[in-house]
Amino acid sequence: MRTFQVSEMIDEQRFNRFHLQILLCCIFIIICDGYDMFMLGTILPSLMAEWRVTAVEAGLFSSYALFGMMIGALVFGPLADKFGRKKVILICTVLFSAFTFTSGFAHDPTSFGIQRFIAGLGLGGVMPNLIAIITEYSPKKLRSTLVAIMFSGHALGGVVASLGAMYLIPNFGWRAVVWLGALPLIFMPILYKLLPESINYFMAKNKKSKLVDVLNQMNVDGQYTINDHYVLQEQLKREMKGFPVKRLFKDGRTLSTLMFWIAFFMCLFVMYGLSTWLPKIMGGAGYELGSSLTFLVVLNLGAVFGAIVGGKLADKYGAKRILVTFLVIGFITLTMLSFKPSMIMLYILIAIAGGTTTGTQIVTNAYVSQYYPNEIRSTGVGWALGIGRIGGILAPTFCGILLDMKFSLQVNFLAFAIPCIIAAMAIWFIQDNFSNMTANRQEKKLI
Repeated sequence: MRTFQVSEMIDEQRFNRFHLQILLCCIFIIICDGYDMFMLGTILPSLMAEWRVTAVEAGLFSSYALFGMMIGALVFGPLADKFGRKKVILICTVLFSAFTFTSGFAHDPTSFGIQRFIAGLGLGGVMPNLIAIITEYSPKKLRSTLVAIMFSGHALGGVVASLGAMYLIPNFGWRAVVWLGALPLIFMPILYKLLPESINYFMAKNKKSKLVDVLNQMNVDGQYTINDHYVLQEQLKREMKGFPVKRLFKDGRTLSTLMFWIAFFMCLFVMYGLSTWLPKIMGGAGYELGSSLTFLVVLNLGAVFGAIVGGKLADKYGAKRILVTFLVIGFITLTMLSFKPSMIMLYILIAIAGGTTTGTQIVTNAYVSQYYPNEIRSTGVGWALGIGRIGGILAPTFCGILLDMKFSLQVNFLAFAIPCIIAAMAIWFIQDNFSNMTANRQEKKLI
């Protein structure tokens, strides 16, 4: 009779077809998530013209979705730790896809805003669980890289939204851009079949046959059976019966948890503020709508590059050092953008800004997902994203106020630059030595 330490076995695996399958499923969902979120910035000028709303009122459309995302992250993160990540991922995907599609039939700001809020619940709930399930199954040496690659799909969704809007809006109107958000519903049967449930959920619930099936998919040479013993941390089953959020503040994690929340608040303020208002800001600086949407494409391509490079560097040199460096570069880049440089330099700076703001947020997601023990990973990521959404909620409306007050280009970009420095300081105070303290001390159990 054999005994296996499941966490160690996962850590030592080589990247294989099973990992690729999970990665592709998660990338597809996060691309659709990113499309859903970023497409609003592409259609805002059209909405403002059709419904004759001010910049502040238009900014509320984004805030409605972000408020829903905050609640979704706070609620669905802990629920997934208790009831399974796969279930929550699929439910949330259906939720945001369906209500994004129906919002395309709205004929007034109120109806549109309500449906954006409901879609936001799904958008907010799916993110932490995608991050958690990728982290759980990834080989240790590739963990930050794979999370970054997966989550870079969010920025790629922004690229698809921008390119799609450049074609769809002139030919079919803004509603066609929104209706395209129903695409994930078509692929739900495939996602249900290919996406695995959390291993820790199987172990905590004594679903041994399902655990063995997943392990044999992960390692075809293992020949695992239900007669083998699989090691589970003693505390895991007990903690899944309680409220996971309180554990974010145990074992010396209080300061780091609060610093993560501040960093997420600032990063998401910048991320959603730029994605919502960059076309309008550049339009106010004298650029045509088509050129302004191109800037959004460049911003998100930069985010994809920054996320992947940042993830690799984080795996090699440590996430904390890389994140602080990126955020400082982001501050410098956004400050330089406020002086309206030449066109070539403008594109370069926007790409760097995307890589060091949205790209940094993606690497921060990987950092926080590895900081907390597996049994509270969705909760840790979900609550960091949930609290961070407050920054995302405030950003579109705040920037709308700046635009309505006709502030200069310098003021508009400094509103995004200053939060980068605050986020860098918060990351600097995170205490890495507490990240796995509990996991190392816990007793182990055989199941």
